[in-house]
Amino acid sequence: MAEEPRPLRLAVLIDADNASAKIVDGLFEEIAKLGEASVRNIYGDFSSPRSKPWAEVLSKYAIIPRQQFAYTTGKNASDITLVIEAMDLLHTGRFDGFCLVSSDSDFTRLAARIREEGVDVYGFGEQKTPESFRQACRRFIYTENLLPRPTGGGGTSTKPLEPIANAERTLKKIISDMDTDGGWVSLGQVGSQLANLASDFDPRTYGYKKLSDLVRHIEAFELKSEAGHLRLRIKPKPEKARKAAN
Repeated sequence: MAEEPRPLRLAVLIDADNASAKIVDGLFEEIAKLGEASVRNIYGDFSSPRSKPWAEVLSKYAIIPRQQFAYTTGKNASDITLVIEAMDLLHTGRFDGFCLVSSDSDFTRLAARIREEGVDVYGFGEQKTPESFRQACRRFIYTENLLPRPTGGGGTSTKPLEPIANAERTLKKIISDMDTDGGWVSLGQVGSQLANLASDFDPRTYGYKKLSDLVRHIEAFELKSEAGHLRLRIKPKPEKARKAAN
């Protein structure tokens, strides 16, 4: 029997000063979809009351704290230590990807440097995270989407982070730029293009668990199923639709 492929080996590096402990369950569930969290380090001053929530969940997920005392106000020793250890881990050649958990744009160059070595970077941060850091990552997940939220009917969240019109604009641009068969494209192709061109695109941001759920609820798209695969296109304007029918 052929051996099952080994899951991607990931190094998870958490900036305790710029990430909430409330995301920890959703964070490691999300990381498990990507691969195996072989290294789990968190950086911060755990003698500070603001880091207490993280201190209370470290053992649950076997996260290793890297204590950095704040000797001087305004100097972030934690960030420097995270960067140093990230580069040390990178040069071991043992990791397929890095998960950087922070909303701090200071890690933009770190993410870019890791990717220059051909290693993927997955960013996790709040929606306020500067675009420079988001785009430096292969994929960026908003941590608001990792918090437990009540759901309503139809698989939608009661509180989407952004209006669905934003998703519609992004999807229309992606589809318009693709080579299409009469305007039709496969949902899988759209998903691949999204991953390449919009690292922070996530159906959960708009209240849906999956991309297929999202496109079904956007009236601007027409959908059909072929051989079990979903295809979609931008609905033709009424005049064009009449000409095509004649």
